Amino acid sequence: MELSTGAHRRLVDLSHSIESGMTTYPGLPAPVVTDFWSRESTRGRYADGTTFQMGRMEMVANTGTYIDSPFHRFAEGADVGSLPLEKLADLPGLLVDATARRDRGIGESFFAGKALCGQAVLVRTGWDAHWRTPRYGEGHPFLTRSAVELLVREGAALVGIDSLNIDDAADGTRPAHTLLLAADIPIVEHLQGLDALPETGFRFSAVPPPVRGMGSFPVRAFAIV
Repeated sequence: MELSTGAHRRLVDLSHSIESGMTTYPGLPAPVVTDFWSRESTRGRYADGTTFQMGRMEMVANTGTYIDSPFHRFAEGADVGSLPLEKLADLPGLLVDATARRDRGIGESFFAGKALCGQAVLVRTGWDAHWRTPRYGEGHPFLTRSAVELLVREGAALVGIDSLNIDDAADGTRPAHTLLLAADIPIVEHLQGLDALPETGFRFSAVPPPVRGMGSFPVRAFAIV
């Protein structure tokens, strides 16, 4: 979704909507969205014709488009509620197009020679085309260890991807999560719509509510182009 902000700038929504019953990651429970107060149940509480809806949601933190903080991987790391806004909002963005990759692993050659320092590096794989289909959970693209080592070495501010996982789900060592979060570089997974972004010249934000004790939480990720 794109919205004009005036002055020839536009907002690009990069998040998946969260809906009751949807699957984000195979094996994790789907969110349940219900009314706590329905409009019907509030009739009589207020003046005639005045009703309210108050919702209730039950979900795991890794639902929809979400951010991983260091606490997701490390017990001593910063949790979602401790992440400073400077790490999450109005970051200069760099799009890395990996749709022409030859295999699942996205190596350092995709990042070599690019100005990565201080950037929100968003990796476009095209995997979001499979969102909410069985294909999304099978054989997803991921970043190789050498690519992540380069991102850490060059000082990326944040790394996002439009895939199921920034790591190969079959690799129990989870090198991307381990190296990035150890370097205090937040990760955003399950982005969508990266094809609407230029390579550079945009600002990126992915801000969760300041929930303490959580290593991950859904975000509204967007770019200003």
